Amino acid sequence: MEFQNITFEKVDTVGIVTLNRPGKQNALSIALIGEMNCFLAGIAASREVKVLVVRAAGKNFCAGHDLADLAGKDITVCNTMFSTCSEMMLRLQRLPQPVIAQVQGIATAAGCQLVAACDLAVAEEGARFGTPGVNLGVFCSSPAVSIVRAVGRKRAMEMLFTARLIGAREAEQWNLINRVVPVDRLEAETMDLARHIARASLSCLAIGKQAFYTQVNLPDPAAYDLASNVIVNNFFTEDGKEGVAAFLEKRKPVWKDK
Repeated sequence: MEFQNITFEKVDTVGIVTLNRPGKQNALSIALIGEMNCFLAGIAASREVKVLVVRAAGKNFCAGHDLADLAGKDITVCNTMFSTCSEMMLRLQRLPQPVIAQVQGIATAAGCQLVAACDLAVAEEGARFGTPGVNLGVFCSSPAVSIVRAVGRKRAMEMLFTARLIGAREAEQWNLINRVVPVDRLEAETMDLARHIARASLSCLAIGKQAFYTQVNLPDPAAYDLASNVIVNNFFTEDGKEGVAAFLEKRKPVWKDK
């Protein structure tokens, strides 16, 4: 389908989806969220994209939900906005492909949530992150879900209670993002990371990502039981067999992504 609020391109096996509402600071409208959900469903079924980069047009990554969509509307519209947004965040986690956020400018409220929901994040030095909902009298409860899982309870509570914007270096220290780079290196550094990951088997990446998110909140014994079962089955996939054989034969593996 054709999209109005996002764009997509593919560079080799790296897919790049761009939030394309720069005049609105790429705020997440109901229409944009709907397009993203359709797009992510297609990417999940793709065998041509091994890594997905989420980026944004203009000066800022994402200023959160588009409150203009909610002004004067009834509770049904509000429910639609937040339920479909939660669906989008979960789709990012459930996507077989690793997802990297490429962040410039501000990433606030649901925009900060989007960064936290991606598997990895690269930000430019001037990027800022925050959850300013408390200033509007509406606590950032849904952004808190992915943010607390990234930064932990005390730091998440500080962000949520104070609405303070934190800089890129602090966000890196807090584990909200992976690395900070000069603004003129943002795209190149993000793509270098994406290409490095894309050298792996898509089957292996998908198995590992699903297992990681399944085990991460389990008690240790249950986590080990699950992970042991997953890795055993991973050895018997086509790419698992090929990778082990290539290692023993001291050659480069040829992935079938199966």
